[in-house]
Amino acid sequence: MFSFPQKVLFKHCDPAGIVFYPRYFEMMNDCVEAFFDSIDHPFESLHGKNAVPMAQISTRFQAPSRHGDHLIISLEVLRLGNASLDIQLNARAGGEARFTTDATLVYINADGRPVRWPDTLRQSFTSHLRSTP
Repeated sequence: MFSFPQKVLFKHCDPAGIVFYPRYFEMMNDCVEAFFDSIDHPFESLHGKNAVPMAQISTRFQAPSRHGDHLIISLEVLRLGNASLDIQLNARAGGEARFTTDATLVYINADGRPVRWPDTLRQSFTSHLRSTP
């Protein structure tokens, strides 16, 4: 499991002082990008002639986060497909769940068509697959 620390900053909050929900999606993307960095496949290298867009995302917000909270966003690889990658992101602060997201990334070529993940990436993903009991 990959973990990404994220302090809730003023820029993330609405006038009520809680995270404005679209900012969570930016945090999720930051976590995904940091994950790719951690497996030595930075986005700046992948996003040349190919790209890794989000094809599907479903999020459940369990509790609000406030300015100054320290979130830990965890990322687990659930399933590796030919050109897709199913992941789950969970954010917690002080032991309390803040959001859970199930998402699918897809590796695409310059024409926007899905293409098979390169073997080096497939190997990196496989080593991060969630273990099932």
